[in-house]
Amino acid sequence: MGQAKRKQQESYTYEDYLTWPDDERWEIIDGEAYAMTPAPVLRHQTISLTLSYFVKDHFRGKQCKPFFAPTDVVFDETNVVQPDLLVVCDPHKTSNEKNIQGAPDLVVEVLSPSTRLKDRREKKLLYERFSVREYWIVYPDDELVERFTLVNGQFISAIFNWNETLPSSAFPELRIPLWEVFEKDEPTEVSHG
Repeated sequence: MGQAKRKQQESYTYEDYLTWPDDERWEIIDGEAYAMTPAPVLRHQTISLTLSYFVKDHFRGKQCKPFFAPTDVVFDETNVVQPDLLVVCDPHKTSNEKNIQGAPDLVVEVLSPSTRLKDRREKKLLYERFSVREYWIVYPDDELVERFTLVNGQFISAIFNWNETLPSSAFPELRIPLWEVFEKDEPTEVSHG
């Protein structure tokens, strides 16, 4: 299992981040900079695109807006990330046209070998601390999704297999047929989570 490359300095801020080359993708978590290279593999991109399609279609014409990587989410000066997919319902968080200011309502990360540990550990703790309502971690190799729902300030986990429908806890009408996300044949018996 790979690990994300890090910049070496005591602490980084969003101002530092803005000075870095445009052809490099970085995230800052608690002042520590993590590289987002190499680029995701094709399976990662296919899964991300399919999820984006379902999410975009669901929120068409609604107040909540989906965004896709690379979109900066600025929690504070020392926490800036670029989730694969996110949904923001508060228009004040998108008012500056450059980035998202504050916690999204839904964040989705599709695991890559180089970001797996960071997405499961550092980002999960970050999203929980800043009260992201719902966080999905997609496991391409295992063909499953782990859904974290914020309850009383803590994430509660549920796991959904490729042959199930993933229901959003934050948006009850949003239901994702995971067999389509993982490019499988529709199961004869579908579990609806």
